[in-house]
Amino acid sequence: MPFPLTPEIEFALATVRTASQLVAHVQREMVGGALTKDDSSPVTIADFAAQAFVGRALDERFPHDPLVGEEDSRTLRADDQRETLKRVTFFISQYTPDATPDTVCRWIDRGSAESAPRYWTVDPIDGTKGFLRGDQYAVALALVENGVVQLGVLGCPNLNIEFLLGGIGPMAAGPGALVVAVRGQGCWAASLAGEDFARLHVSGRSDPAQARLLRSQEDAHTNTGKIGQLVTMLNVQAEPLGLDSQAKYALLAAGRGDLLVRLISSKAPDYKEKIWDQGAGSIVVEEAGGRITDLHGQPLDFTQGRTLARNRGVLASNGQLHTAALEALAAIGA
Repeated sequence: MPFPLTPEIEFALATVRTASQLVAHVQREMVGGALTKDDSSPVTIADFAAQAFVGRALDERFPHDPLVGEEDSRTLRADDQRETLKRVTFFISQYTPDATPDTVCRWIDRGSAESAPRYWTVDPIDGTKGFLRGDQYAVALALVENGVVQLGVLGCPNLNIEFLLGGIGPMAAGPGALVVAVRGQGCWAASLAGEDFARLHVSGRSDPAQARLLRSQEDAHTNTGKIGQLVTMLNVQAEPLGLDSQAKYALLAAGRGDLLVRLISSKAPDYKEKIWDQGAGSIVVEEAGGRITDLHGQPLDFTQGRTLARNRGVLASNGQLHTAALEALAAIGA
């Protein structure tokens, strides 16, 4: 390993690697296959199974640490969801044989905690539409201590590690990528199937006109009108790249993009970012040499419960483009 393996780092790497294998297994079996009953059933099963796996792993290694996660088991316990719970239990039992419907629900509910002086936060599948399309999605796990993210791991099953590291091949290929960032130790990436880590560093691009802008793939997750205004203000020449999930942060950290914005959709003007959507990605950017703030330039505040309640939106960059982007965002009233 390129840095000392603490128990927390070892735990996070092993847990995200296996959880990524688990959700990729669900995707292979269910997306477009005979088991699919509707558009959301595969991602629902994968979401619950991955969070259950993380909850069980945390029970085993750090039983006193809270987990702040996206899912809870209330819907799974309903009578009309028995078949879904059965499938969740089936898939997770392939990776941990002590799974039963009751233990699965208990492991999922580990994620119902609030933030604390030390806690973990997980997004079991970030990028649900990408998962269903066979595009980009991520398993995201982060450790937060005293409001500061200390460790973040992204498992990106459809992100080609060769592409991430600067190759010319397709973005979605191969065994996927595992990205880890440790406070003060840098940001690193390896194949999901391997152990050879390469250091990631943001680009050195300083001309906004040459910036490569990353944005959410789904229009419902951003403000497309403001994106267009931002592109005009910065005179960005390239078309923005739409991408699902915190895989965008991995691309930014590797220099495959230069700016990333999460603008507030006009359909949800009071929306607050969830901590699991930003925890791992934020440290990935910072430890690769970039900068991340909200749209007003304020640091992301991970001390306010389950959301970034004191922040509005997110701006991440290679650092050199951050001030120009903040000025442009202020000018368009983002």
